Order: sequence, then C-alpha cells, then structure tokens
Amino acid sequence: MRGGPVTSLGSALLISVLPLTTSAEPIPKPPLSVIDWLDSPSPLMPLPRAPDIREPAVAITGAAPQITTRRLEQGVPERVGLVPATVTGMQPDIWAGSAAGALTRLIGDLPDLDLPAGNALLFTLLLAEATPPQGGARAQERLTGARVEKLMMLGATDPALALVEQAGPTSSAALFALWTDLSLLTGTEDTPCGVLARAPHLSRDLGIRIFCAARGGHWQDAALLLGSARALSLLPRETLDVLDRFLNPDLFEDAAPLPIPRSMDPLTFRLFETIGEPLPTGPLPRAFAVADLRDIAGWKSQLEAAERLTRAGALPDNRLLGLYTDRKPAASGGIWDRVHAVQQFDVALNTGSAEAIEKTLPTAWREMRGAGIEVSFAAAFYDRLSQIDLHGAAAQVQFKMGLLSPAYEETAARDVSIGPLTPLLRAVARGEAPASAPGGALPHAIHDAFTAPAPRAEWIEMARTGRLGEALLGTLGALHDGARGDSRALRDALGTLRGLGLEDTARRVSLQILLLEHAE
Repeated sequence: MRGGPVTSLGSALLISVLPLTTSAEPIPKPPLSVIDWLDSPSPLMPLPRAPDIREPAVAITGAAPQITTRRLEQGVPERVGLVPATVTGMQPDIWAGSAAGALTRLIGDLPDLDLPAGNALLFTLLLAEATPPQGGARAQERLTGARVEKLMMLGATDPALALVEQAGPTSSAALFALWTDLSLLTGTEDTPCGVLARAPHLSRDLGIRIFCAARGGHWQDAALLLGSARALSLLPRETLDVLDRFLNPDLFEDAAPLPIPRSMDPLTFRLFETIGEPLPTGPLPRAFAVADLRDIAGWKSQLEAAERLTRAGALPDNRLLGLYTDRKPAASGGIWDRVHAVQQFDVALNTGSAEAIEKTLPTAWREMRGAGIEVSFAAAFYDRLSQIDLHGAAAQVQFKMGLLSPAYEETAARDVSIGPLTPLLRAVARGEAPASAPGGALPHAIHDAFTAPAPRAEWIEMARTGRLGEALLGTLGALHDGARGDSRALRDALGTLRGLGLEDTARRVSLQILLLEHAE
C-alpha cells in the first residue's frame, strides 16, 4: 500500500473525517496553501440569473403585508471561517464536540512551529469554515477571538482582519478590540473609528477613543478626553505623551524624540508613525512586521519583514521572491548577499544554461538555508529547475529542493544520492515502508511511523466524536516537540496524521525534519 499501513480504527474513521488516498492512486498534488489560496484572485464567476417570476405588477390590496420576525443570535454567523470545506477537505464540525475553553487554551498555548508543513496545517485549522463548539454564540465568540489572536501573532494580519469582520466585530467589546488592533496594523483604522463614533459603548479604551475622536475631526472632544486621562492618571505616561504630540504637533516641533516604550501595542505603534517617529519592527512581535511591507518602507525593511513573515508561513512564497528581484542591491553583506545570490540564480535559470545554474544554485541554496526559508525557495523555483539536468553539488541541491517542494513524490524517482538518509527519504516521499531503520532517534521515529503507524488513541477518539480540530491541535503540539528531539511525540504525531488521512502533511513534515533538522 503506497500510503503505508493504517490501523483499523483509523480506517473506520477516515470515511467520516477525511478522505484517504488509496494505494491504487498516487497522492494528487496538494492544493495551494491556505495563505496562497487567500492571496490568489478568485476566478470570475457568472452571476446567477434571476428567476422568471410571473406575478401582477401591483398589489391586489393596499393592506400592509404580514411580516414574520425572529430574534437574531447576537449577530454571530452560524459558521465562521474564510476557507470552505472544498478547499480544506475538513467537514465544518471540526470544533462541534469540543468545549470552547479547551480550544482557546490549546490555540493560545501552541508554540511557534518551525516546520512549514506544520504551519500550513495550523493555518488551515484557524481559517477553516466551521460551526461553533459547545456553548453556541458565546462559545463561537471565544473561539473566534482565539483564532484571530493566533493569526495576528503569526503575522497573518489580513486573514485575521477578514475573519473578525466575518464574525461580527461589533457583537462584543472583545472582538471590537481585536478589530481595532488589526485595523491599526493594516492602516484601515478609519472604519472601526467610524463605528465607535456611533456606538461608544464598544470600547472603554481611552487611548482608542482619543485617537478615533481626532481621526474623526472632533479635536475638542479628543483634547478633553486627553486632559481627563492625564488628570486622573487613566493611561500610562508613555501613552499620554505620544497622544499629546499627536493632538498638538505644533507645541513639540523642536522637541527631542520620545523614548521607545517598554511595551508596545498597535495604537502606540501607529501613533509614533503618525507623529513622524516610526519605530523599527525587528524587536517587536511578528504582527508589527506587516507595516514594513508597505511601499513607504525602505527596501531593506521590506525584505527583512518579508523573510520574517515567510518563515512563519504568513506570506505567499512568491511575495518574498518578488522583493528579492525587485532591484539591484547597493551594498553587500547580510541580507544583500542573499538578494545577490537569488538574483544571480534567477538570471541563470532564465537562460536555461545548466552550467550557469550549477555555478549559482549552491550559493543561493546556502543563503536560503541561512535565512531559514529554503522550503519557500524550493516551492517557488523547483518547477522550472526540475526541467534542467544538473550534476555534482547542484544536482544534490536540486534533489533536496524537489523533496521539499509539492513534487516530492516525483523527485524520489531521481537517481541522486545525498547520503545515508537517501533510502529513508525516498521511502517517505513515496509513502512506503522503509527497508531498514536508520541511525538517530528522529529518523528512527519516522521509519517506525511509515512502517507500522500507531495513531494515538485519544486523538482518534476525539476526531470520531466531532473534536477533530482539538485532536489536530494536540497533534501539532506533538510535532513541535518531535522536531525538537522528542522521538516518541514525533512517532505519535505522524501516526495520527496518517491515521486521519493527512498523508501529504505527514510526508512533508517527515521530509522537512530529515532535510532541515538532519541536513547532511
């Protein structure tokens, strides 16, 4: 069986949870990642034609028609999510059997995943269209808040903003606060400010109310609120100082720059930018890096922000590579060496010359590995690179790139060796049981997961009872521990992914661990 043996428990579950690739058919190419899918323009669809309703042009009587009314459930939609089941492959009931409190804790406690395939699965979970967990509208609100906060932490501010807007940002003060923060980070703060002007009860944050009053042209109201906040010490001194400069720029025209605050929030960050003292985003949480992707930021800042977001899976691969080739570097060292190496390789690849590619590919690969973005590099370039016959070190890099790309299964047929792990890499890429166990704890765990997969019974039972999302969050936590050296956690996680039919994720995670964590 090409997908490897699957336990009977897992097999019974696959029918109701996720489709499993059979041994008779190769795994189809995976669809675009969720972030790539969201970033791609939707194809134009013909609008549906209105039905031909034949009825009189006027009413029969002048009496008012009967109107049926029903109470709305606090404005929260039945399903919240940006990506439909046709894209994710997951049924909308992935959260239905779980408690909202358990889900919010799992999402909040999940550490940063260093594996691109793990991040891809996490984004799929966070953005999947799904029904609420136990507890109805209130539970939906809590889960949505946790999903939005996690997306923001990962730097995926645009999907996070779209998700909270779909959920109804005015349905609660908590969602409105998230909406405001995301709008400040993306430069669309006028929309929530306009809503706040009409519904002041949505926020008790004096800083936001002062900022929005000023943005709306109500300077006297803003000044009055600022004076009250200063007199009663209702805001930190650092926030009061930057708000004062925002409202009274003429009074501080020759003043020294303000000290950088010890803690940062989107409002303070936006205020510093507004008064002409923009802050570097490097030391700040990942969500702030989005501000440096704008054209008003310097090219170096854009490149550094794009690399940071790409490592987290929050930016499509082509966005970073487009920045790399945007213009000629005017300096050397650090990020400029990466830019130069990618540009040299891109030029060589466009010529189709194997000799030129063999000279430039190893250097570009070394630079990409140093930045931790080799998977994105492989995904963006391998389709074109696979058409060229290479030799020596360049052929080995080409083989590694293919195994890290969506074309990993076809790449496994190439007659190239990159060391003792090559047989295991080939077997994993094909979903076959490896012939022999390699040395090392993690390679051995991967060998076991593809020889005799043993899903963790607890997670399989969760998936059976409408708690698939909860089970996959636990699996992602185990993947994180496994990539850091916990071989038992890795074996359990891979076995569970295969048992649930997530064969592509299991293979890609394994290949990434073998090639990135155990590079030869």
